[in-house]
Amino acid sequence: MARLMGQMMQMPLLISSVIVHAACHHGDTEIVSKRVEGDLHRTTYAECELRSRKLAQAFARLGCTDSDRIGTLAWNGYRHLEIYYASSGSGLVCHTINPRLFPEQIAWIANDAEDRVLCFDLTFLPLVEKLAPSLPHIKHYIAMTGRAHMPAQTGIPNLLCYEELVEAENGDYAWPEFDENTASSLCYTSGTTGHPKGAVYSHRSSILHAYAVSLPDSMGNSATDTILPVVPMFHVNAWGLPYAAPLVGCRLVFPGPHMDGKSLYELFESEQVTFSAGVPTVWLGLLAYVKQNGLKFSSFKRTVIGGSACPPAMLRTLEDDFGVSVIHAWGMTEMSPVGTLARLKAKHAGQPVAEQRRLLQSQGRVVYGVDMALIGDDGSTRPWDGKTSGDLVVRGPWVIDRYFKQDASPLVQADGQAWFPTGDVAAIDADGYMHITDRSKDVIKSGGEWISSIELENIAMAHPAVHEAAVIAAAHAKWDERPLLVVIRKPGAEVTREELLAHYEGRIAKWQIPDDVVFVTEIAHTATGKIQKLKLREQFMDHVLRGA
Repeated sequence: MARLMGQMMQMPLLISSVIVHAACHHGDTEIVSKRVEGDLHRTTYAECELRSRKLAQAFARLGCTDSDRIGTLAWNGYRHLEIYYASSGSGLVCHTINPRLFPEQIAWIANDAEDRVLCFDLTFLPLVEKLAPSLPHIKHYIAMTGRAHMPAQTGIPNLLCYEELVEAENGDYAWPEFDENTASSLCYTSGTTGHPKGAVYSHRSSILHAYAVSLPDSMGNSATDTILPVVPMFHVNAWGLPYAAPLVGCRLVFPGPHMDGKSLYELFESEQVTFSAGVPTVWLGLLAYVKQNGLKFSSFKRTVIGGSACPPAMLRTLEDDFGVSVIHAWGMTEMSPVGTLARLKAKHAGQPVAEQRRLLQSQGRVVYGVDMALIGDDGSTRPWDGKTSGDLVVRGPWVIDRYFKQDASPLVQADGQAWFPTGDVAAIDADGYMHITDRSKDVIKSGGEWISSIELENIAMAHPAVHEAAVIAAAHAKWDERPLLVVIRKPGAEVTREELLAHYEGRIAKWQIPDDVVFVTEIAHTATGKIQKLKLREQFMDHVLRGA
């Protein structure tokens, strides 16, 4: 017998519908941006939607067609937001690139994505000038500024002016309708061996993710909020906030490149920010400035902290000293990125503060749309008892099933379902609170950014005095983790700590260079010849990094 089908309108979930909704129902709500040019810019959702339509026209005039990639090297700001909607909304793919990567990595990513257009803030002009000769797929470079601030001379041929492109169009443009499973955006993840991998998000996945992060037990966004995303728009779509904010109609404040404690505090206060999101490193700088100057927050009430574990002392300081509720979150690029958030249930209301904070310091529980499980070495699922650990796997409509340009799927099978392996080892309690106990990948997470230990080891091994090298994560008060290089010298060879660290210069981004070097006579190996990094971590667990 045939099933009775619902008789509902067929309206695809498209990113353009979010900004159209915001323009219609929250048209006068502000978008405030601290610009690269140095001033404070104010616009509205209505104007953002109109300018996004004009920019979509401009992209078409430049010859961009369906699924062409529009690359960005930009800070958080209204122009970046317009690119989000103009590209994805018109059927193109918004490709945000992390400018903090080493130039060769950026070039590789842009070439692998086959970006057709590159939009960039003026901050990154020297970087783009350096990279342009090695980017054959890019046909148009757009400086995200007005004519008054365009560079007088540049090595980039036919450099276009963002504002002139927008102003040249009339906005008489209707957002196209297409399959909601069409690619909307592209973000590359690193931290594993080899080249970075691309995660391609769809319109459907991005809209569902925006709904999920706005739920009360998630980030709890509403039209009464003023949100300042400190997490970069080049880092997994700023955790979905550029979509979630207009979806609920809240006011947006963008800090641009002004990320120091003083600038952030002044923006928080002048714009009466109620909610923010970022990695722990950002809050360390902001809290240091506030404490040193005896300041308080007048409007800031809650924040989502993710990217790396929130130190318990930071959680206590924000909540006890400043009255800011902390939502500890976990996710990954392959998950769009939000997977879990630490929010209490009603049953926890009467529990002691210490027990509540134990839960709030965990990675939290899933939002609807994400499922997770623990897998043992034998492939079976492990119990949720808060003690038993296993490899953490996830599934859901905003979790990728394969990487860009890779036919092989990374998914694993368990209990008759396909799961994405996160690379983390975790325990989950009976209420679904997940706590990461280890990482199966030997990468270092420094201030929310991944650093590949393999890449650092390969560079060290290229030094003529090095016999063997291993890189592990060492605890750091500010950055959570920093790389520690463990080295065996070749017989009769001499090399100092300073010489080895200098060996990295020019070969990798400065922030990825190890903080310290220790010399040993042997490094433990497994039976198959692999370095036993667990033993190294145990051996140097109390190592104090210089400057930490």
